[in-house]
Amino acid sequence: MSEEISLLKGNEAIAYAAVNYGVDGYFGYPITPQSEIIETLMAAAPWKTTGMVVLQAESEVAAINMVYGGAACGKYSMTSSSSTGISLKQEGISYLAGAELPCLLVNVQRGGPGLGTIQPSQADYFQTVKGGGHGDYKLITLAPNSVQEMADFVSLGFELAFKYRNPAMILSDGVIGQMMEKVKLPAPQRRRTEQEIREQCPWATLGKTPERKPNIITSLELDPVKMEENNLRIQAKYREIEKNEVRYDEIMCEDADYLLVAFGSTARICLKVIELARKQGYKVGLLRPITLWPFPSDIINKYADQVKGILTVEMNAGQMIEDVRLAVNGKVKVEHYGRLGGMVPTPEATLEALIEKVINS
Repeated sequence: MSEEISLLKGNEAIAYAAVNYGVDGYFGYPITPQSEIIETLMAAAPWKTTGMVVLQAESEVAAINMVYGGAACGKYSMTSSSSTGISLKQEGISYLAGAELPCLLVNVQRGGPGLGTIQPSQADYFQTVKGGGHGDYKLITLAPNSVQEMADFVSLGFELAFKYRNPAMILSDGVIGQMMEKVKLPAPQRRRTEQEIREQCPWATLGKTPERKPNIITSLELDPVKMEENNLRIQAKYREIEKNEVRYDEIMCEDADYLLVAFGSTARICLKVIELARKQGYKVGLLRPITLWPFPSDIINKYADQVKGILTVEMNAGQMIEDVRLAVNGKVKVEHYGRLGGMVPTPEATLEALIEKVINS
């Protein structure tokens, strides 16, 4: 699809952005509210134009292991699902992180726990940034709050994943996935040649040639001393990511007496909350984390010296609030307001919660 401005759903924007970016393979399985991603890819039939593989696997477990295989070959490999499907992929995600394989994962969240509902939620925060699978690993996590960012974060996710040889996650929700907005897609890029992949990914397992030895990629290491060395190397890489890749937006924070912290679709709602609050004389600002990991702890800590209180707004029972409280380190009161199970908070109810829990407390 061309880079002209189009009216697209968030899910559709991800699909078209993947084709334009030159993704080599998408492996997925349909589940509401993200099924348009694979449906759009199938309708676009990029295998006829770019050579991109689009495959509906027999299960989520099969899909994530196909991503592993493609990533091990240095290919741009991705998958998408929603909440319960991502849960099924957790073992494979841990394998990808342990083998230090770059790939792009997309989670368009729905309400839970269990099968839950097809309505939007943000209750997979813990699963994503605290490690839903086993072992000490991290996912680079991007939280879009617009259809444009759904498209933009495809390229950003792959760039960060390959820069650090680590899986990246676009953590969205059913609001952003299903809403329609104008979006400018990235300019179409050609897929990399096999020679370019060999040059850019010397670690990839592409077979033995006269110029290179064969590479073995695995997350398995039975020698505990070597396994600890692997872990220490990976943890050092995480510290480097935390140092270099924190992203966030500040909205009307300069003179704020009170701070909202929200990501994704709830951050959009909080823009209206700021407007309503300031009409009533309350100086309220919004700090929107764009990277949920690495988390913008330093800037939140800085605002803790300025504001009188903080409210996190999330479509869950209170998950990101833990990271905000760690960031402020007791300097200021931090409270939470959220709706559960697929319910979306209104600006008016959010403002009431801010006044009750933070301003008048």
